Amino acid sequence: MAPQVLFIHNEHLATEGLLGEAFTECGYDVSTFSVVPADRVNDPVGDVAFPDPTAYDVIVPLGARWAVYDEALRQTWVGTEMQMLRDAADAGVPTLGVCFGGQLLAQAFGGSVARSTRPEIGWYDVTSDDEGLIPGGPWFEWHSDTWKLPRGATEIARTANASQAFVLGRALGLQFHPEVDHDLLDTWLADDPNGEVASFGLTNDELLSATKELESDAARRIRGLVRGFLSQVAHQPCPS
Repeated sequence: MAPQVLFIHNEHLATEGLLGEAFTECGYDVSTFSVVPADRVNDPVGDVAFPDPTAYDVIVPLGARWAVYDEALRQTWVGTEMQMLRDAADAGVPTLGVCFGGQLLAQAFGGSVARSTRPEIGWYDVTSDDEGLIPGGPWFEWHSDTWKLPRGATEIARTANASQAFVLGRALGLQFHPEVDHDLLDTWLADDPNGEVASFGLTNDELLSATKELESDAARRIRGLVRGFLSQVAHQPCPS
């Protein structure tokens, strides 16, 4: 039986993209779970019953437009999702958190998340202490919050502005978005309600052009990232 990876879609636009392809190449069957559907995007507060993490071999909480420290969310599904991540850790189920998902990991295990004084949108050079786990180079960023690491976590990568990756036990938290390709970014840009891209002095065409130029190299590096995660953190080496 093939190993199972669960991608948690915290919002409907934050899907697995290139990450799903990389896990599939490693022989994983992909499952997804939707937290806040499209019709609740403007009213995300509410209780959610999450799947049992022990039914999966890897859990991957993905991005979202909200803040993990929003108190109304923490009192409902964000708090429940953090408990699910702690339950996964207790059961030895590895997790890979992406952006909002990485911030959830930090917050769930005793770190903190707050508004950043240096938010990032676009392609940024990421410096890695372990190229076998986090390949360095340009990765796509879209975040306004930043974490302080939990006790016992080891920072693996960073930009000039923010911490970008940490390992804690069998969990890997990422601040950047390795899953992004041209098509996924296009859907995000079409739903940029607050004009965040324009506030950075950028245009949609600039971001899409850069993404088209960089996505083939990013797709190669994401395969290295997933293989590194599986071998070094999850202890489930990719067989291919």
